[in-house]
Order: sequence, then structure tokens, then C-alpha cells
Amino acid sequence: MTLRILSSLALGILAGLFLPEGIMNITGSLTDYSLAVLLFTVGFDLGQDADLRQKIKDLPKMYLAIPFLIAIGSLAGAALSGLVVDLPVGDAALVGAGFGWYSLSAIIITQTYDVTLGALALLTNVFREVFAFLLIPIIAKKVGHLPAVAPGGATTMDVTLPIIAHNTDAQTTLVAFYSGTILSTLVPVCVPLIIRLLQHLR
Repeated sequence: MTLRILSSLALGILAGLFLPEGIMNITGSLTDYSLAVLLFTVGFDLGQDADLRQKIKDLPKMYLAIPFLIAIGSLAGAALSGLVVDLPVGDAALVGAGFGWYSLSAIIITQTYDVTLGALALLTNVFREVFAFLLIPIIAKKVGHLPAVAPGGATTMDVTLPIIAHNTDAQTTLVAFYSGTILSTLVPVCVPLIIRLLQHLR
């Protein structure tokens, strides 16, 4: 799976270099329809599972904390990374607060705080999504199914959900969808909140 992802990414880069720019007009719709088909197949697989309802009931209550733990880990990891690259801890945490949702977090940061930091948030969260595609199969195989939910962040409710479903099981897929939904809800709360704190401290 990792090899397929890398190959697809490389082919996309080559296509972007050599194909005419006009073709980009259809790629947006193609991406949307492809994602819809992938999510449909995930839902179909879940629906085919006769024990799905029981599996939902069997999920430990502590799993409810997973997206919040991922959020804390994302903020802490971003803050520590800021120390390494000489970026203020608060600004670094703000970048990490996108939780993989690059479009929304970048727009909020750009419009209400700092254009340069908004660009950094865009790139950082785009790379998080790319690395999630590469890491999820490896983590699922080498570490465990549940830890494979973490890299995707907010994207586990849509973009990275199919690859999680492919590499884990029905229960983990449900947890991933729940986690992505909660993290996506937290982005428009955490990003403005951190911006207000940073502006207050200045």
C-alpha cells in the first residue's frame, strides 16, 4: 500500500510538470468523486458486517478520549518542533492546531493573525496528510490498529478513512471516523482561541 501511494504521488508530480495547466479544471471534480466512491465503499464494507452493532457496543468508553489525546499530542509535538526550528512555541502550537485540516486553519491564521504563519500552517498540515497516507499502513502493521488513527488527525473522517479501513478493522474504522469528526470540530475552536491568547500576550 505504501508503495502504491508513493507511486501515485510521483505520477501526480510528473503529470503536474508535463501536462497542460487546463487539465487542472477537471482534477477538482475528479478528486471529489473519487473520494465519494472511496467513502461509499467504506460504508458498504461496514454495512456488510453483521456484527457491526455489537462491535460499536463493545467499544471501550475510554476510546471517546482518543481525539482529545491526539489533539494534545499534536499541540505538544508542534510546540516542541518549534523549539527545534527556532519558532515561538505559541506560533508553533497554532500551526499544529490545524490537526491536518490545512484549508480552514490556514485561512483563519492568514486572515486574523499572520500571513506567513498561515502559509506555514497550510504546508505543515498538507504534509501531515501526505505522511499519514505513508505511515498509516506501516503503523497498523508494526504497532497496532488503534495507533494508526493518530497520524491522520482531522482527515480520518474523510480523506484518510479509506486507507485506515483497508489496513485495520471495522472497529478501528469507526473510531477513526469519530476521531476525525471531533478533531474537525475542534479546529475552528482551538485556532481562534490560540490566536486570541497570543494576541493577548503580545
